[in-house]
Parts: sequence; C-alpha cells; structure tokens
Amino acid sequence: MPVLRQLPRWAWVGGGVLAFIAGLINAAGYMGFRHQSISNLTGSTTLLGISLGAGDRGEAFHWALSLLAFVFGAMASGAIVQKSTLKLGRPYGVALLLESLLLFAAVPLLQREWSIGLWLASMACGLQNGMVSAYSGAVFRTTHVSGMFTDLGIYLGHRLRGLEVDTLRVRVCLLVIGSFLLGGVVGALLFDHLRERSLLIPAVLTGLCGTLYSLYRQRTTTP
Repeated sequence: MPVLRQLPRWAWVGGGVLAFIAGLINAAGYMGFRHQSISNLTGSTTLLGISLGAGDRGEAFHWALSLLAFVFGAMASGAIVQKSTLKLGRPYGVALLLESLLLFAAVPLLQREWSIGLWLASMACGLQNGMVSAYSGAVFRTTHVSGMFTDLGIYLGHRLRGLEVDTLRVRVCLLVIGSFLLGGVVGALLFDHLRERSLLIPAVLTGLCGTLYSLYRQRTTTP
C-alpha cells in the first residue's frame, strides 16, 4: 500500500497515540450517565432509527445531534487541514488544539449530566478522525476499530489461502486496535477515580500533541 510506505515515523506514533486517546474518550462515554459510545456512529445511527421507529422525539433529537456533531467535527477538520496529502506544514496542530478545547468544554457539562457535553466530545472525535484520515489517506481510522478488525480478518483469510499479505497493513491494524484497547483499559481505571473528569486526560494529551507539533513545525519550516 503506497500511502503506508510514505508515512514518516512520527505519523505512525501519532496514529497510535490518537487511537489511545479515542479509547479513553469512548470509555468515558460508556461509563458516563448515558452509557453512550461517543465515536461509534454505527450504534448511534441504529439508536436513532430505533427512536424514530418508537416515536421518541427526544431520543431521536439526541442521537441526530450526536451524529451531526461528529460530522461537523470532520467538516471542521477538512476546513483546517484542507489537503489530503501528508505534509509537515499542514496545520494539524490547530486541529489538535481545537479537539483539546472541545474536550475541556465537555467536562463540566458532562458532570452536570447535560447531553451537550456528549455532543462536544463527539465533535472532537469527528475532528480527530477527519484529520487523521486526511493525513493518512484513510489508512488510519483512530476513533473506531470495526474497519481495522475487518481488514485484519481479510488478511488472515488471505494468509490461510496462501495469498500474499501486506504485513505493513497488518501492523497498522494491530497498532490501532491495540492502542484503542489500551485506551479503554486506562479510561476505565481513570473513570473509577475521576468520573467525567477523566476526559481531562485526553484533553491535555491532544493539547500537548498539538502544541508540540506546532512548535516542531515552526522550527523545521523557519529558514
């Protein structure tokens, strides 16, 4: 896969870190007051359909806004990053800092059990997924792992048939799945002690990553 072989080492590290962050965020959503997956749009779309079928307008409104928030986050990412090719000069740091601000804003709202906190967190996940998809050509999907498990199963099936397997792609699947799972484990441990404030950890991490990237970008692009 040509795109994978063009990615620098820092992009691989960044993909793993962001998958870990997404696992943290999702764990907080599941363990929170609504027990809702924040980044799994398949489940949210199903629940929107159920609420529409049941005629529950309040629930339908919530799930529709959860989906729209994710899309709006991805739209913001497209407007910020603009290009689909990976390049050091792209403003990924701006997108990460915006994700950090969204997560910080979500915490006090979630503590009050206000759904708008979930919508802000969903927007943050959409922003992250859009940014990573842009720089990797959709090779990395860091906020959900259904595609990664599917790809892994396909490649294992190819191996059973004796077909050639791109081991680099398998490494991507294992990296994202493992990092996301680890994020879920750490998120559960943090939630037991911090409750909704556990989202402050991914907020700090994304803010730190965005700041470091912006400083690195400025240093390497300054004549």
